[in-house]
Amino acid sequence: MPDDLALTPHDALDEAQRLLDAGRPFHAHEVLESAWKAAPPVEREFWRGLAQLAVGLTHARRGNLAGAARLLARAADRIAPYAGQRPYGVPVPDLVRFGRDTADQLAHDAAVDLTVRLRADPGDATTAR
Repeated sequence: MPDDLALTPHDALDEAQRLLDAGRPFHAHEVLESAWKAAPPVEREFWRGLAQLAVGLTHARRGNLAGAARLLARAADRIAPYAGQRPYGVPVPDLVRFGRDTADQLAHDAAVDLTVRLRADPGDATTAR
């Protein structure tokens, strides 16, 4: 990803989802990290949590289950405060549950489905705050 990548939040979510669907969670992490760094202060932990979710999936795919579990749990903790909202159409409670459940399963060496949806409806135009 170019260091100067500048996407709207909706475009960043769309691109990250495309990369996740293509089995490229590290690249999705890069897109989400770019959004995190460009986000207004009130949204930074949200984007940071999404980036951690993607890098947690990267670790899981690479066999680092303990590292993946830690990152997915941290990701869930970072985005949980946004659960009363639906920033950019992101189903925060679903992602929190996914992060925590997947972290728990990985910590117990269980087989896990690493498929995640960043938005319930990719066309959802709900804005942040």
